[in-house]
Order: sequence, then C-alpha cells, then structure tokens
Amino acid sequence: MVKNRQHGGEPVTEIPEVAFSAPAGRPAGVEVMTLAELRERADACQLSTPHRPGFHHLLTLESGRLTHSVDFREHLLTPGDLLWSRPGQVQHFGDLTGAEGLLVLFEATFLDPSTAAAARIEDWYGPAVRRPEGAAARALSEAMRQLHREFGALGGLPLEVHVEVLRHLLAVLVLRAAHPAGAVDTDREGACEASETYLRFRDAVEREFTRSRRVADYARSLGYAPRTLSRATEAAAGVGAKEFIDRRVVLEAKRLLAHGDQSAARIADRLGFDDATNFSKFFQRRAGTTPIAFRAAVRGGAVAAVSPG
Repeated sequence: MVKNRQHGGEPVTEIPEVAFSAPAGRPAGVEVMTLAELRERADACQLSTPHRPGFHHLLTLESGRLTHSVDFREHLLTPGDLLWSRPGQVQHFGDLTGAEGLLVLFEATFLDPSTAAAARIEDWYGPAVRRPEGAAARALSEAMRQLHREFGALGGLPLEVHVEVLRHLLAVLVLRAAHPAGAVDTDREGACEASETYLRFRDAVEREFTRSRRVADYARSLGYAPRTLSRATEAAAGVGAKEFIDRRVVLEAKRLLAHGDQSAARIADRLGFDDATNFSKFFQRRAGTTPIAFRAAVRGGAVAAVSPG
C-alpha cells in the first residue's frame, strides 16, 4: 500500500514500503517458495509495481527468462543467474510467466550477527546479479534446495529446532551467495575486496547522506583523513568519496521522483538542499537531465538500462 502523509500542507505519496509478513503457522523472518508458488499467491500487479521491501530477496532462476528491476537497472535473468536485492532498494518483477526457480525472502535479523557480518548482507552497493559457475553453482543450488525442503518440513521437528535448522541452512546459503568462487559479477567486474575503511564510510553515507555531502564531515566523524576515504572508496567502488556521496543522493532523488508525487521543492528539503533551485542544478549536473524531465521519462519507461544475465 502506498503511504500518504501530510508534510507542510502538501499530500506526500511515498514509494510503497513492504514489511516482511510471515505466512500463517510459519516462523517469522524467513520464507522460501518456488516461482510457481509466487505466481499463485501474489498479485501480479503488485509485484510489477515499484516497491521498497524491508527484507532481502535471493532468487535463483532454473528455467525460462525473467526481468527484474533494481534501482533503475533492469536485469535480464537467465538460468543459472543469482539475484540478490537488499532492503531499501526499489524493485519490481517483470512477467513471471514461464520462469521457474526458487525465491528466499529473509530479514537480516533472522541470521546470527557473525554470519551477517561475514556475508556483508548490509552491503547495499553489492552486485544485484551474479552467475556462479561450476562447483560453486552446484553448491549454491543444493543449499537453496535444501533450505526449501526444510522450510516445507514444518511438522518433522519441534518448532524451535526447526527454526534453528532454517537459520543454519540460510547461513550456508547467504555465505555461498556472498562469496561464490568463480562467479561473474555482472555489475562490478574486477572490483576488489572492500576494506574496513570503505565499509565504515559506506555505512556512514547511508545514514547521513541527507545531512551532509561533504567528504570532510565524514572524515572527521570517522577519524580518517579525506584522502584516506577517497583512496579506500576508489579501490572498492571505482569512484572517489565525493562521487560516491553524490551518487547516493542522486539515487534517492531518482527514487523519490520516479515513485512518488512530491514536488522538487519537497524532495530538495528531504535531501538536505537549501532550496529547489540548488537541488535542480545538482540533479541536472549529476544526472544529465532536470528532475521534471527525469520523472516524465522514467514514468514513460525511457530510463531502464538492461543488464544481460
């Protein structure tokens, strides 16, 4: 459901946010289903409408083809591809007809903290699509299938034991998904291992990008020199620290423009700009178009970059 609220007298339509809802009689925090089950249970219109889930999606495609859009990038999935979309990312499904595979939905809190850290599940900038190959692909497929079998075997164990088995099997799956040996990263080929400096900076930007776009502010709060942040960000993400911050601001602006009805002035205020003029200049410089033109184009389907599976 789209949330509506009053803000300064103006009705604000926000991107629909979807909370995790456990099926009746099932443990909270995780759900596993086939794409055939998803087709039967879900409203196709709801799935195809851009929304922002508050939980993770892990999807493996076994046959057919499927498009899935994550933050303005449309991915064409083919058999063998692994999709991982994360909480807060705006996404929507394409036509599910003929696509077969498995889908795991889970909340970050269902995993133990050590697994969550090792798998870097909070890496919002991680690749959306990977293609494991060889032994890694087989191991990932088996982990997914074993989790699916256990999820369907609710009556075989006491509930508390069943939940712990699911937690351990999900841990195996996300660790394999996060570190699939030999996998092709379709979003960031050649990216190096992220440093602790970069991870701390990335998390700080996620918390504070509406308050500050200055590298010096992040450097001061994190205890680094600005050049240290820029070197770490360049090594991990391929761009400098300032570019990284600006891209995050532009992404949020695009989300709000595409999936809401707020004015440029209201969006400027939400993103920490002094006024709509400064926001419009910033957006046009970074995105190559005005906010109004971007909104018109994306709603007309003109700004989806397709990534081959």
